[in-house]
Amino acid sequence: MQFKLKTFLLGLCFLFASEAYCQTPVKFQLDWRFEGPSAFFLLPVDKGYFKQAGLDVTVDAGNGSGNAVNRVASGAYDMGFADLAALMEFYGNNPDAPSKPVALMVVYNNTPAAVLTLKSSSIKSLADMTGKKFGAPSFDAGRRAFPLFQAANKIGPVEWISMDPALRETMLAKGDVDAITGFGFTSILSLEARGVKAEDIVSFPYPKYGVKLYGNVIIASPKFIKENPKAVKAFLEAFTKGAKEVIANPDEAIKYVKEKDGIINVDLEKRRLKMAITDAVATADAKKEGFGAASLVRIKEMATHVNEVFKTKTPVDPTAVWDPQFMPSAKTRDILPK
Repeated sequence: MQFKLKTFLLGLCFLFASEAYCQTPVKFQLDWRFEGPSAFFLLPVDKGYFKQAGLDVTVDAGNGSGNAVNRVASGAYDMGFADLAALMEFYGNNPDAPSKPVALMVVYNNTPAAVLTLKSSSIKSLADMTGKKFGAPSFDAGRRAFPLFQAANKIGPVEWISMDPALRETMLAKGDVDAITGFGFTSILSLEARGVKAEDIVSFPYPKYGVKLYGNVIIASPKFIKENPKAVKAFLEAFTKGAKEVIANPDEAIKYVKEKDGIINVDLEKRRLKMAITDAVATADAKKEGFGAASLVRIKEMATHVNEVFKTKTPVDPTAVWDPQFMPSAKTRDILPK
């Protein structure tokens, strides 16, 4: 009886490839908790775009890009969302790893990393940063890439204070540190939530100060790619369909984040999502290269920077890290505002 049931379901699967009983399961790891930018992945889940593509996608919150890379590398997750620099660092420091995740599509064409300080601090310009006390978690993407920002702007040595992510903005607000690094759309709003007025926050976004790094990308394990190439392509197609709606109507998209985490501040997360779209997704570079795409020249330059700044054990091969063959067509990806 059980064999007949399986045969019957298999027959249905061939006839109706997108139905639930034959969907490919995909475990997806975010880089951070459920916040505004999570809408890019939660909207296509809730609106059924992944299911229509034959995928059963589960999206889990994360706690840093480095951890997202490690979890996909370990096989705990099939795909994920992580900072490209963190992925490159993994390649450089784990040359013999049996499973190295691959970047398939760019979401943050420009890194959202920034140095943030307060008007009341002693930092009034880039030159004032030398010798000051900076705070950030040791794994923070902005902190890891700070040497590039430092070199580009001729900043001397600074003192680093490590702390839990939840304490970063608190320590700046209290004056325990002179500046912090973090994603702009995270730290600015977190400072406001701690009572700091918007006009009192001073931000130095990396892209505006000579650091043209790619930010977060969609990654997948080589095993999942090899065994499910059609599913990978279908995921990126469905994701792009959802991303188009998120970019066009971020206010509406926030409800899908609220459904996932009922305690979020909706108005705050709307602002965070809009900031992410403006500062990292729909940038001038993204419009030039195309949503999701990357310039191999920039990829190679970034790999060189990662080798030098992170002092990796081995050089990073940019052609091994980046594989755009599964992306939707340029026409499908033409979703950014003109």
